[in-house]
Amino acid sequence: MTALLPKLEVHGLNAAYGRAHILYDIALEVRAGEAVALVGRNGAGKSTTLRSILGLVANCGGEVVFDGASIARLPTYQRVRRGLGYVPEDRRIFSDLTVDDNLEVGRRSGPHGAPQWTRERLFEIFPNLQELRSRLGGRMSGGEQQMLAIARTLMGGPSLVLLDEPSEGLAPKIVEQMIEAILVMKREGLSLLLSEQNLRFARLVADRVCVIEKGRIRFFGTGDEFDARPDIRDAYLAL
Repeated sequence: MTALLPKLEVHGLNAAYGRAHILYDIALEVRAGEAVALVGRNGAGKSTTLRSILGLVANCGGEVVFDGASIARLPTYQRVRRGLGYVPEDRRIFSDLTVDDNLEVGRRSGPHGAPQWTRERLFEIFPNLQELRSRLGGRMSGGEQQMLAIARTLMGGPSLVLLDEPSEGLAPKIVEQMIEAILVMKREGLSLLLSEQNLRFARLVADRVCVIEKGRIRFFGTGDEFDARPDIRDAYLAL
């Protein structure tokens, strides 16, 4: 980790869709240069937590502090301008644009001090994309689209990225490439909060693990602390 200061702090986060209360008093933090994995079963509230931090859930309350300033009442576009990046589970690349054009759409100057990514640097991390730079997004495999979605987000110069299920549905070889890419991002000083069901993936990339179940945080600690609590795994993560 490059620093011990919190990059992102979440306190008392509650969220609902209509009358369905989804999140209950979520509290977590991501430090500068750290990766935190939010793990849990399907429907536990992982994606809703990320969307609420970004301001995409209308019925949402609580405090979200980013770089020392409250962003809880800011619209999503202002949160992004301050340095939050988001890679949704469904990727949302432009299927009728090429890889190069998708990256160009994402280009933006990030906040001062955030890692800045060039297309050439991203091609070093995701060499598959360089080989496919003229291919339309809709003609790429799921793994290639995931790489493109992350690369496009990095083109915006975020200082913290919210990654929703980055390994879901990917071939084992692509998963290994994704692990290495995330480790490179951390070495560059990027902070990450990722939701993930693949526990092996989460443990390989994350400094700390946050277990969520039925919209409540059940555990938050280091990877070693998590490994020492098989009861947590059995109670909230076992199928």
